[in-house]
Amino acid sequence: MTYTPYFVHGADRPARWLITCDHATNVVPPFAGGGDLGLPREDMERHIAYDVGAYEVSKLLGEMLDAPVVASNFSRLVIDPNRGEDDPTLLMKLYDGTIIPANRYAGAAELKERLENCYRPYHRALARLAERPRTVIVSVHSFTRQLRGRPPRPWEIGILFPKGERFSPFVVDELNREDGLCVGVNEPYTGHLPGDAIETHATKPGRPNTLIELRNDLIAEHTGQHAWAERLARILPRALDASGL
Repeated sequence: MTYTPYFVHGADRPARWLITCDHATNVVPPFAGGGDLGLPREDMERHIAYDVGAYEVSKLLGEMLDAPVVASNFSRLVIDPNRGEDDPTLLMKLYDGTIIPANRYAGAAELKERLENCYRPYHRALARLAERPRTVIVSVHSFTRQLRGRPPRPWEIGILFPKGERFSPFVVDELNREDGLCVGVNEPYTGHLPGDAIETHATKPGRPNTLIELRNDLIAEHTGQHAWAERLARILPRALDASGL
């Protein structure tokens, strides 16, 4: 089979939104460790390998908003598309207490191959779709309820954004109108990572954007995926209207 490093759904959909999913799959291409990073299946099914449920939510959200969706088709452990090319965690050797055997001694040649075959094609596809007029980028991720040896995370959803971002605060406002919802602002991660996908395709070009982190136990099955996509499809247009962007 011919390997493809990304998927695009609904490229001709007319809405302003562009839905992105940086960590959509746990696929290991054949050129990366012979298609095996040396981890057991249970680790490849964990959050360390991909954002559980995020791809399904992204596709549903794209359909509901009539917006294109672009998603990576390689595990974040192969190479992380949500890092700058000079980031030391671009090719992860240890994640949440797990050593990645195929990455442990990976050097410049392996990194270059993964950049050329995975990372850069995905970013080129994202850049092409983002060039449409007045694009608003919505980046969908998921996070684990609890890292090993750490306390449980209380948030059901987090909205990540750097200082000065114009759209995300309105998304937070709309989410806070939802009864009983635990919303994190720049939780469980910081909202700015130099060279990440949002900085590259949204912040630097001046495109409105938001990065959404959904707790992965809430979107592990279709019912939760659909419910969260519906909720976001209601909230995002309201937030955009309120922002005046």
